[in-house]
Amino acid sequence: MKKATFIFNFDSREDAKIVAESLKPEIRHKIPKAYVEAEFSGKTFILYVKAEDISTLRAACNSYLRWVNTVLNVKKIV
Repeated sequence: MKKATFIFNFDSREDAKIVAESLKPEIRHKIPKAYVEAEFSGKTFILYVKAEDISTLRAACNSYLRWVNTVLNVKKIV
């Protein structure tokens, strides 16, 4: 099994919570052949991605990183 871990350290607990809450539906939805977990503690948000093969891992990582980026961009605008 292939694995990737992303650790995001935010300036505030609120920012980390916004990202964590925004990604909850995507994590529950499940990506085929991939397993995703997330942790949120204080100002830190950690994303764990596991997949059977490297191409699935890459696709899942790209999706979740894009969603994190989208959340942060929307937060800047609002």
